[in-house]
Amino acid sequence: MKQFLTKLENKQNLSFDESKAAFEILMDGKANEDEIFKFLTLLSSKGEVADEIAGGVYILRNKAKKVNVQNCIDTCGTGGDGKNTLNISTASALLLASMNIRVAKHGNKAVSSKCGSGDVLEALKININFEPKDIEIQINKYNFGFMFAPNYHSAMKYVGPTRKKIGKRTIFNMIGPLSSPAFVERQVVGVFDEKLLKIFANALKNLKIKFAWIVNSNDGLDEISPYAKTKVVQLKNNAISELQIDPNNLNVNADKFENLLGKDSKYNAEKMIDIFKGEDNDFSKAVCLNAAAGLIVSEKYSDFNEAYENTRSYILSGKTLDFLKNIQNV
Repeated sequence: MKQFLTKLENKQNLSFDESKAAFEILMDGKANEDEIFKFLTLLSSKGEVADEIAGGVYILRNKAKKVNVQNCIDTCGTGGDGKNTLNISTASALLLASMNIRVAKHGNKAVSSKCGSGDVLEALKININFEPKDIEIQINKYNFGFMFAPNYHSAMKYVGPTRKKIGKRTIFNMIGPLSSPAFVERQVVGVFDEKLLKIFANALKNLKIKFAWIVNSNDGLDEISPYAKTKVVQLKNNAISELQIDPNNLNVNADKFENLLGKDSKYNAEKMIDIFKGEDNDFSKAVCLNAAAGLIVSEKYSDFNEAYENTRSYILSGKTLDFLKNIQNV
């Protein structure tokens, strides 16, 4: 570990292979607390780069329990935007699954917000503690399976206490959303800082992802915003490009940001049920925008306007509520 710490002390970036080697030591429990503390804080103060993130993801996925499914998408973002919104990416994952898109959703309980994906799914009476074989059955039967991160990444136990001691974001907040135990090849990833857009795209390129959208909105959301323009960095077949989603061009007509604010898991779950019934509001529009990104990444649509209109007509039909009832209490 010493050679990697020396490089980081000198503000030098680690290569992909060096990052893999360092994370292998961490995830095998072969680094002491002082080394873990230095490694994470030095990376953070230097600024993490794509190779370092990709190396961490590579090892974390390797150590995880494996879920064997094909042709799935994930909508797991970094969180940490500090906005305490309703669970937009989780709702969009359920909407996509109800529209016959295979979703392997990876997530956790609340860390930086009041209600994480695990919390709201439990409040919706959806089992979050399935083993890999059960997840495979769920996805094949219902197009949806949720992998609760702590159940799948036992190697994280070696760094947990030190992360708590550091008490702020580390590289693990970046590698977590990319470390799907289902090895998905398509992702919509929201990031809390626009500086991470290209870094994440290059990290995912290193990990052989087929198609991804990495998003961050001008109003600070790690989602596609119904109120402001959203920057998108697209990775498709190893090519990285940039685009922008403007809600004004889509006639989204959302009202005010306060309408997206969440509370506890019970409140957030109730708001999700409302929109799945067909209630039209800002939350519904935000969920449709992000689900539309999922349709693009799944290559069901190439035009974002069409994808958005399709998610809007589907959610307003109330069919997603029927889907939700099918996966509750399973």
